[in-house]
Amino acid sequence: MRTRDELSKDERLEWLMTEYGQSIARLAFTYTKQKQLSEDIAQEVFIKCYQKLDEFRHESSYKTWLYSITVNLCKDKLKSWTFRNIIFTDLFSTLTKTTESPEAKLIDFENNRYISEKIISLPIKYREVIILYYYEELSYNQISELLNIKLSIIKSRLHRARHLLKKKLEGSKTDGEYVQ
Repeated sequence: MRTRDELSKDERLEWLMTEYGQSIARLAFTYTKQKQLSEDIAQEVFIKCYQKLDEFRHESSYKTWLYSITVNLCKDKLKSWTFRNIIFTDLFSTLTKTTESPEAKLIDFENNRYISEKIISLPIKYREVIILYYYEELSYNQISELLNIKLSIIKSRLHRARHLLKKKLEGSKTDGEYVQ
C-alpha cells in the first residue's frame, strides 16, 4: 500500500478533499456565517491546495496547512467590501446527537442551534478559538501555529471566549428555560 505522499497529485487532492472537505467548509462558515460563501471558500482552499501541493514541506500536518489557508481566505473575505455589505441569514449548523424520540431530536436541535447562535455572536477572535478548540478539536499548540499567535494569547482568548459565552448563555436564561 502506498503512503499519502506516494499518491499522485490528483489522488492526494482527492484524499484531502474527502478527509477535510466538510471540516474546511464548517470552519469557513464560522467566519462567514453563510453556507454558500463557506462552500465557495472551501472550493478556493482546495484550488490553492492543488496549486501548492508539490511545494508542501511537511512542516505541519495537512490539516493544519489546510486550516491555515482557510483562515487566511476567510479573513480576506471578511475584509472585502462585498462581504461587509452582505446581510447574514444562515445559522451555524452543528451535528445533533442521535436520540430515540422525535421530541428529543427537536430539543437537541434547538439547543444546538441556540448555542451555535451564541458562539456566532462572539467577536471573531474569540469565536475562532472556540470553534478550533471545541469543534475542530485542535490543541492549543495547533491553534497557535494555525493563527500565528503566541500560545499564551490563545489560552487567554479561549478563557475569555468561555467567559463571554457563559455570560451570553446565562443572560438569556429565565427560570431554567432559554429565552429565544
